[in-house]
Amino acid sequence: MTIAPTTPPIAELCAVHKTFNTAGGHALKVLEEIDVAVHEGELLALLGQSGSGKSTILRCLTGLIEPTSGRVLARGQPLHGVNTDASVVFQTFALYPWLTVAQNVAVGLMAHELPRAERDAAVDRAIELIGLGNYHHAFPRELSGGMRQRVGIARALVSQPRLLCLDEAFSALDVLTAENLRQELIHLWRNAKETGTGLSSIFMVTHNIEEAVEMATRIVVLFPRPGRLGLVLDNPLPYPREPKSEEFQKLVSLIHECITTT
Repeated sequence: MTIAPTTPPIAELCAVHKTFNTAGGHALKVLEEIDVAVHEGELLALLGQSGSGKSTILRCLTGLIEPTSGRVLARGQPLHGVNTDASVVFQTFALYPWLTVAQNVAVGLMAHELPRAERDAAVDRAIELIGLGNYHHAFPRELSGGMRQRVGIARALVSQPRLLCLDEAFSALDVLTAENLRQELIHLWRNAKETGTGLSSIFMVTHNIEEAVEMATRIVVLFPRPGRLGLVLDNPLPYPREPKSEEFQKLVSLIHECITTT
């Protein structure tokens, strides 16, 4: 994947602050002076401890919430409302238990007015792409945790977003299932033309250092309370990455030291 420096970022926060009002009427500052951009063709990981504001940044980038101050841009233009170039996969599986796999995936097309045949074809493609071809009519209660998250990923990909956002998407899964899904998403992203996903970039938030080093082309460390940017570094390791390699572990150690000494 290559990044064109003349192309505006696919999503960007400029000098963003975010404050929430607590139930007791107090102001809680969550983000302070955040400048972060997701460029075309990159896999950007936002890494930080729990409570550092990672998910708030994701929600601002995608237009799910508005910042208290600062600007949110999509392809260089001010974002008003939800970023239609982006889809989100959440930590919790967030499926409708009364809908089948196919019906849950079709939810990702609700904002698109498509003929039924075109919609059904898009749903079928997304389900096949994520490896659930025999489960169109299954209900969430009949699926394992990993399979439920696959449904969530298929729902996010069905609209062919340019930007896929992962909000701690692997943290509720067992180790092997999470590893398999990480590798499959890397493959889909790196082979977007061949797989027909239309996917350009991935923005992931995580507290797992090894996960960030395994997946990302660039890593941003977020310092907590309030969330503010710390270390920003490119990840030059070639794919597929070997977690036991010396280079991989050096990068993990560097990031770990940065986070724990803050």
